[in-house]
Amino acid sequence: MKNGEPESIRREEVAKNIDARRNDFLTRRREATILDALFRSIPRARWKRHSMRIHPLDLAIIVAYLLGVTALGMRFRRGQQNVTDYFLGGRTTPWWALAFSIVATETSTLTIIGTPAISYGGNLTFLQLVFGYLIGRVLIVLLLLPGYFRGEFLTAYALIEKRFGQKMRAVAASTFLITRAIAEGVRVSAIALVVSVVLGTSEKLAVVIVIALTVLYTFEGGMKAVIWTDVAQLMLYLTGSAVTFLVLLHRIPGGWSEVTQVAAAAGHKFQVLDFSWNLATKYTFWSGLIGGAFLTMASHGTDQTIVQRLLAAKSERDSRRALLASGGIVLFQFIVFLLIGVLLYVFAQHAPLLAIGERKDRILPLFVVREMPAGMAGFVLASIVAVAMSNASGALNSLAASSVLDFSKLRGQSADPARSLRLSRGMTLVWGLVLMGFGLVKWGPLLETGLTVASLPFGSLLGLFLLGTLDRRANARGALAGIIAGLAAILSVFRFTNVAFTWYVMIGATVTFVTGVVASRFSADDKSPQEEKAPA
Repeated sequence: MKNGEPESIRREEVAKNIDARRNDFLTRRREATILDALFRSIPRARWKRHSMRIHPLDLAIIVAYLLGVTALGMRFRRGQQNVTDYFLGGRTTPWWALAFSIVATETSTLTIIGTPAISYGGNLTFLQLVFGYLIGRVLIVLLLLPGYFRGEFLTAYALIEKRFGQKMRAVAASTFLITRAIAEGVRVSAIALVVSVVLGTSEKLAVVIVIALTVLYTFEGGMKAVIWTDVAQLMLYLTGSAVTFLVLLHRIPGGWSEVTQVAAAAGHKFQVLDFSWNLATKYTFWSGLIGGAFLTMASHGTDQTIVQRLLAAKSERDSRRALLASGGIVLFQFIVFLLIGVLLYVFAQHAPLLAIGERKDRILPLFVVREMPAGMAGFVLASIVAVAMSNASGALNSLAASSVLDFSKLRGQSADPARSLRLSRGMTLVWGLVLMGFGLVKWGPLLETGLTVASLPFGSLLGLFLLGTLDRRANARGALAGIIAGLAAILSVFRFTNVAFTWYVMIGATVTFVTGVVASRFSADDKSPQEEKAPA
């Protein structure tokens, strides 16, 4: 017995040591599995929810960001007297802040996660689309922007009423409201998965947290709060991207020389230009420049979310400077995002991150939670949340603006400034509940498809604006026929062809414009409202 006892004790100690090492291993792997749930099924995320926690320092950084940005936005409530103050910030914002806000608004969480995945699995040809973004901005300055400053417009669709009357304004605004609400709801659903695993909550509670905090500062501070929190959030996620780039470069043995050697061995990682004419290829020189230009003309020239920032400028000159400057920032950030993808590819040759068959858009989140030091991981995760809140706040304010202003005459709302201001805040709450509802929908693997479908009407909207700007003989009946034909055409292309999405807006805009021109010639002349003073 005496000889057996020490042996049994030693066996127990060995077993305990094995269990301790196993627990220690599981503890170290805990951070590595946090964002795995982002791209797994919902039941899987729920199963892991209570066992996944990040480092306390990272969690403190994220909570501090959430509270800090909310407090910052609430500071701007003072001085609001009418809807111009609430929706356009009193037109006192400097152009450089508007440029930052434009970039923050057009950048989503999916952009930060998805863009590195493109270059990780391919090359840098996505930059061709960004070149088109720059051309589109120049065309907006030349074709659309002057029209916005020829009257006291508060929404993009007031310009449509000036040309085609109240009914067409309502059609354009309704299209915007429906598609923007769906698109932002999907984005909220996506970021809720991140927040849920970071904070250890359910996805539903995460949606409530994100939207509640965003609604709070948007409700209180209006457009000023949106713009200045956008500025802070842009600086945060650009800094987070730079930190990720530097950490990656430091972790790659051999540094930049190793990056160039591995990229050269891969044969095409630094390729930027593709001059092929295949319409099914997403990123070519032609689809980038032409398709990207049309896409930007639609998203930045007809979508209330961006146009509202252009109208918030002190003058047309400041609006022009903000839009063009935002193009330079966008080019810089996409270069950084794409280079991060190349660095991830090189890093993965030394320390694989993805298992066989795993989706490439998991590569950046996996690197952040597995390889980033404590503190830095929280900073980068906070930057991802910042982008989501920036999108949501901009959408809330623009949805409320369009609801109150584009339908006010049809509903006979009072012109009293105080009542209009209360109504505006009320609509912000209503749209917050709508986005919360869409955010609670389990979109699953249809996430990217949902975003694509939500943006399909862009072509028809752009065609409508170009019709009103370039054809003086166009009338309301022709415009309505054009927008219906354009939407039908692009839905057919989406459903029955393999044409790349980069061509969708150009196709929709062209069909809308041509149909509107022809239909206006054959329809009875409407009494054009273009000579009347356009309402706000």
